[in-house]
Amino acid sequence: MAVFPEPRLRSGRLWAGLRVGLLGGSFNPAHDGHRTMSLYALARLRLDAVWWLVSPQNPLKPRAGMAALAERVAEAAKVARHPRIVVTSIECELDTTYTAEALAALHARFSRTRFVWLMGADNLRQIPRWRDWTRIFDTTPVAVFRRPPYCFKALGGKAAQRYRRHRLPGPHARTLARRRPPAWVLLENPWHPASATEIRRRRGGGSDVMSKSP
Repeated sequence: MAVFPEPRLRSGRLWAGLRVGLLGGSFNPAHDGHRTMSLYALARLRLDAVWWLVSPQNPLKPRAGMAALAERVAEAAKVARHPRIVVTSIECELDTTYTAEALAALHARFSRTRFVWLMGADNLRQIPRWRDWTRIFDTTPVAVFRRPPYCFKALGGKAAQRYRRHRLPGPHARTLARRRPPAWVLLENPWHPASATEIRRRRGGGSDVMSKSP
């Protein structure tokens, strides 16, 4: 079943000059941790909005246990509960699979919008496995959220080391959306214990697929 983008994403002019955080993932299911992370990003990064990019299918994750896209989008909309959090499956319309190509398409469509890619420290560590991963850092400022116990290992990983000279001090996080990439920051966000894996376990579902497609 095709799921079309949230109506507010139909017009690029509506978002011209605004600062928008992009939180990608399977959202299988969305939970209050995603919402808490988004609200923190809105405040700490001085963003105007956060878009939840609900991925049709993460190429590194199995299809087994993955809820239908329409179901995941609908549940995410119920969890978001905030006028500045926009839930969308726009990747279906963009016809993209990988993060780097999705970002390129978004930059092309919303050329006057200042995007920031949002991800957890666990993804910072494993992002070198993603296709064309350096294009993500080279085209879009990145905010990394603290996620114990991954922070220490992530900072010693390939991506953090490659872009170590482009890391901003924490107090400068509010300027990230205005920075010319590559630029990234590690946020000292409060940790939320919600887990998609645990939610699916209680529901009788499968393994964790909440990470964004590479």
